[in-house]
Amino acid sequence: MSPAIVLSALHRYPVKSMRGQSLTDSAVGPRGLPFDRDWMLATPDGQFVTGRRYPALVRVDAIPAEAAETPGLTLSAPGRSSLFVPDTAFTETIEATVWGDSFPARQGAMEADAWISAYLGTPLKLLWTGLPTARRVKADPAVPLSFADGFPLLLIGQASLDDLAARVGRPLSMQRFRPNLVVSGSAPFAEDGWRRLRIGAVTFRIAKPCERCVFTTVDPETGRQAEDQEPLRTLAGYRKTPAGVIFGQNVIPEGCGELAVGMQVEVVE
Repeated sequence: MSPAIVLSALHRYPVKSMRGQSLTDSAVGPRGLPFDRDWMLATPDGQFVTGRRYPALVRVDAIPAEAAETPGLTLSAPGRSSLFVPDTAFTETIEATVWGDSFPARQGAMEADAWISAYLGTPLKLLWTGLPTARRVKADPAVPLSFADGFPLLLIGQASLDDLAARVGRPLSMQRFRPNLVVSGSAPFAEDGWRRLRIGAVTFRIAKPCERCVFTTVDPETGRQAEDQEPLRTLAGYRKTPAGVIFGQNVIPEGCGELAVGMQVEVVE
């Protein structure tokens, strides 16, 4: 009998490219996990910026106020005082752009803009998707989308990371790859052949492989890029396709439900 595949970790990233949060359980719906990439940084004209350009972003914590009377987000970073940013601070609409996809978002949190601009040493804005988000998945306009690159969720098999780490010759943190769902019990890169999964009461559709970039070379603890360009260099040696260097699968939830670490993952198709 083959070993059971289980959901071994759950992660969300409230601000795009900032430090993620590990969860033991979470609601999930068509948009993904609550608060996942609901905020992002942008240039004054609304163009998204990420850790590809500003690696120090991975050292900034962003904690949503989930059960508070005043919804919002607390930012904290080494050497800086924490700042609470209420959702009500986002008073204006701006045309935001992520990978050529333009859509309305919310701006106006001037204290947060000043805080992050001082931390990174360049003028930037903190944007919020707003409620509800105006953005949609390009390939499936019925699916709502936050500031994520292109899909609501990213899934990676733990065995796939273990295979890569063995080839690189040193341990690698899963946080380099910023997945939402990590599964264990499958063979390395088994997720490449999956089409639909069921976890609890929710079915998930595998949309497409995830192309990887230089952001994977940033150490999530130090915020520094690896001089040897690893693990991207090794990935390119055996995971390069016409679409790019792939690692992980983009996923669309086909319903609403609850997820918890330890749940069994059923490969439906």
